[in-house]
Amino acid sequence: MAEAGLRITVVVSAAPGTLREWALELPVGSTVADALQSLPRDARLQHSDTVVCGVWGRTVEPAQRLRQNDRVEVYRPLTVDPKVARRERFARQGARTTGLFASRRPGAKAGY
Repeated sequence: MAEAGLRITVVVSAAPGTLREWALELPVGSTVADALQSLPRDARLQHSDTVVCGVWGRTVEPAQRLRQNDRVEVYRPLTVDPKVARRERFARQGARTTGLFASRRPGAKAGY
């Protein structure tokens, strides 16, 4: 018994805090690029060739073939380097209120 088609979910987060999701029915053998092209006209991505996509949290190429019930995710580019963000967050909080120094024994030396 052959499958009639693939049921795919495409998830796009265009801005922080927003999430749009579409359930698509695609022919067997479809790729990630086919799924992006099958989105409704108002939801299509402008630069679909440079978009980074993944399936179930793993980055894949646009030519990746899809399987039944796959979840295609479109990732936004990072606005800040995670290392820089962590350093800035640590500088704002101060060394004594974070990490290992947050729950030290009363009267103990700093860092122990």
